[in-house]
Amino acid sequence: MALSQTVKCRTAESAGKLSKHLIKLGSGMGKSYPGHLFLKLGSLNCVNYLASKLGIGSIIITGTNGKTTSTKITILLLAKDAKLTYNYESNTINAIVTGLLTSKVDLGVFEYGIRDIEHAIPDTVCKIVDPVGVVYTNISREHSQVSGRKNPFKEYLKAKQLLSTPMTRGVVICNADDPRTTYIGKNKEQDTKVTYYGLDIDLEDKTPLTGDVFCPICGENLVYSKRYLNHRGIYECTDCGFNRPEPDIKLTKLIIENDIWWVTLNGEIYNYPTDKNLPIDLKVPLPAFGIHNLYNLLCAVTTYISFTPNPENIKNTISETCKSLDLSILPPGRFEIFKVKNKWIGMGQGDNGDALKANIQFMESYLGEEINGNTAFIYTTPDEGEDEIFEDHYSSLSSFKPVMVHVIPGRESIEAAKNYYEIIKKSLPADFYPLPYEEMDKRIDKIRELVKESTSKYIIVSGCGPEDYMWGNLKSRCKSQKKRS
Repeated sequence: MALSQTVKCRTAESAGKLSKHLIKLGSGMGKSYPGHLFLKLGSLNCVNYLASKLGIGSIIITGTNGKTTSTKITILLLAKDAKLTYNYESNTINAIVTGLLTSKVDLGVFEYGIRDIEHAIPDTVCKIVDPVGVVYTNISREHSQVSGRKNPFKEYLKAKQLLSTPMTRGVVICNADDPRTTYIGKNKEQDTKVTYYGLDIDLEDKTPLTGDVFCPICGENLVYSKRYLNHRGIYECTDCGFNRPEPDIKLTKLIIENDIWWVTLNGEIYNYPTDKNLPIDLKVPLPAFGIHNLYNLLCAVTTYISFTPNPENIKNTISETCKSLDLSILPPGRFEIFKVKNKWIGMGQGDNGDALKANIQFMESYLGEEINGNTAFIYTTPDEGEDEIFEDHYSSLSSFKPVMVHVIPGRESIEAAKNYYEIIKKSLPADFYPLPYEEMDKRIDKIRELVKESTSKYIIVSGCGPEDYMWGNLKSRCKSQKKRS
């Protein structure tokens, strides 16, 4: 690096660290402003200067669902064995750089949200951060409209793939049960080590797929011998031969005991710091937080084993961390089940087809078959131009058959919400409340009123909407009502 560039990078680093100290990483811009300042005074090339100071390197976690939860559990595990810097929930390049503005660190663990190539610049991020690990949770249809422009699923998948495309070292970690992340992994096997994780349990999702799943190589429909959760399962393309790889680590057993779930993990994983394959055979307890979160746990455990510098601690670290997990690990908008007086309420964000379907299945697994045909659904809609997300939601609603669907706009467009309602009411009993986005308190109050006045014992509240602004506030207010009751 030229002397002038070195001076520029060091000046930006000093300013960034000072601003980070001053704001003490509070909420909001505290997670991203120091990185913003660093990039303004320095350059994208200066990020590589920061990243090179990490003892082992950076891990970037991305996907459609489960990024935050997987990142949080990964941090809990790795923090027992190494000095970390990290970020979650504020998933931008500015937040990653803010995390890198830390001295004497072994590993950086960063959540990174990718909607499209233009705004996320995923291949550029990979080149400048130079990660030793890129981790994929899953990929499903989401955000079909970005900044007023159509964002086709192929472009969305390509953007995710580009995050690991430049990698020539380290490990790419993929969900073997997801054909889209498997496709990314298989394309990287000649460049880097690829580790796959997946389920191998006696469980099957027998509800219809929310949309066809096409082979990412030839475009033909995939054939499933088993589905664990929507498009995640054991699949193959009978036309070109693309299929689910054998996972390096599997979740092989699930025992449900009221609010405690016991899971067994088996396999052998490549460890980057030691350049060795490490066996895993472990049974651990978890809170009852849904099949989708089993994937998040498996993702986090795989990432931990892949990058811990102290493999002798693996068994104790995983066991102790799992024993201490509770529902507080979930982000503020995530789906939770609680009871208010005599009603069971499942409430939380479901802003893509996979997420909403997972919420319904969690409610079913937690409360049993009694809820089928006895549940009211308060559905918050996608926005204008997000017809693909609505199609997935509508598929899940139609399969579930709620006794009533209360439709409320989840995003900004009331007109789009009305159009979605017109479709729903043709096949399901439904009503509509055209409440504007700018009056979020009124939306929240209406949802609470509908919950209170519903004659159904079981109520699901899910769909689109901002995580904290809507879902966080809604859940907080409903839980305060629970305490008063």
